[in-house]
Amino acid sequence: MSVQKASPIGVFDSGYGGLTVLRELVKTLPEYDYLYLGDNARTPYGTRSYDTVYKFTLECVRYLFDAGCQLVILACNTASAKALRTIQQHDLPLIDINRRVLGVIRPSAEAVGALTHSNAVGILGTTGTVNSASYVIEINKLFPHISVFQEACPMWVPLVENGQHDSPGADYFVQENIKHLLMQHPAIDTVILGCTHYPLLLPKIRQYLPEHVRILSQGELVAQSLADYLKRHPEIDINCSKSRRRTFLTTDNVDIFDQHAAVFFGDKLKSTQVCVMPIHDQILNKHA
Repeated sequence: MSVQKASPIGVFDSGYGGLTVLRELVKTLPEYDYLYLGDNARTPYGTRSYDTVYKFTLECVRYLFDAGCQLVILACNTASAKALRTIQQHDLPLIDINRRVLGVIRPSAEAVGALTHSNAVGILGTTGTVNSASYVIEINKLFPHISVFQEACPMWVPLVENGQHDSPGADYFVQENIKHLLMQHPAIDTVILGCTHYPLLLPKIRQYLPEHVRILSQGELVAQSLADYLKRHPEIDINCSKSRRRTFLTTDNVDIFDQHAAVFFGDKLKSTQVCVMPIHDQILNKHA
């Protein structure tokens, strides 16, 4: 009997936030192997240009492909907003038509249609994600009758990454941003957390949002969407190895990564440091 070659599901983020998505993937689909890559050496992506985010994301996707992944999840809102479409439409046909790259924005956009009663939806996200209008575009494409209102929350990620998400200082910024969002339209009844860091702020977000407002956290939505996707695409599912392995990679210091990552993943982990080569060097190595 032949042994299946390891082909984990790749999960990519510019830093730690994607671990909240991976946590839900493992909870929903525990039998699969997962390979997480955090590009911590070059984070944050949110303040970078479209071209830079696309370049860095493609380099990391190629790395995960070379590591055996047939399917990669961009568990990063900035990468999903600024790089996913180009990678899907331009790069995958040149790299391998049988590989797949999915993002985190569309599953969230798909979910709101059945949840909002007022047809007024709010987005809490980073400045880069809000400026890209990716959620507005995706939701309006699927549900033209829904109005989407956005609020950029530039302090939320630094608060989380500095371990201040439980601090009184976090209350001020969460309360202010939610107030500004709700001032845009009083009938907002559904709010998408448009950043994978934000689940760590969920207790405070719930505190300052009215009780009737439904909060959509991406990890659960992405996990449900992936489970559905794999059922609909058995040709992809059959290539994903299922030995319950979890592997963690970072492009920066492993001790720092492991310490912070445990907060996002909800469990202790041990990572390996890797070097992601620029696209030009990757191509040269392939032809060497």
